[in-house]
Amino acid sequence: MPEIDPTKTFLQALKEAYWEWSRPLDRFEYMQYFIGNLPGYLGLYWRQKLFERSLNKVGKNLTVYQGVRVRNGYKMTVGDDVYLGLDNSFQAGGGLTIGDRVAFGPGCKVWTINHKFDDLDTPIMEQGYDFKPVSIGNDVWLAANVFIMPGVEIPDGCIIAAGSVIGVKKYPPYSIISGNPARVIGNRLKNKEKEESEDKS
Repeated sequence: MPEIDPTKTFLQALKEAYWEWSRPLDRFEYMQYFIGNLPGYLGLYWRQKLFERSLNKVGKNLTVYQGVRVRNGYKMTVGDDVYLGLDNSFQAGGGLTIGDRVAFGPGCKVWTINHKFDDLDTPIMEQGYDFKPVSIGNDVWLAANVFIMPGVEIPDGCIIAAGSVIGVKKYPPYSIISGNPARVIGNRLKNKEKEESEDKS
């Protein structure tokens, strides 16, 4: 989206809006605004249709709850049976892949872009961006207010506890992950093995 020019008249702003509407990426932004908080079945239906048309690839049975915002959706791929939760935010400019049967709780954020800040002689806002893809495996549950940093890979079967900030590190499949910074606090496979051994004894 372009920066606002305060010297433009209302008529010029309308003209700009017309040209924005003619561009698919900008039109997607407008449509997200118009139907993003539409309640009930009608809202779920229209958001699903919009995302199916606008994202790079969408699997079966996508559910998009109210308040979901996506930037650069053409770089976002979503698998089957995915739930995008209330007020989720996705910045997919660096590439975002979400597997099958993934559920996002309310307020989750996934970022694939970060500001560069290495040059101390240049203001941060003038240094550009780093683009790092994020990958989320199959059968993953992200609880409320999770933040996923650029470059993160979450393997299959993981559970991310509410409020966690997930940075780039190796996480084993089926991990239970929590904290800021996040760390592995358990493993679903080990829990299952423990329950099975207790049942046998």
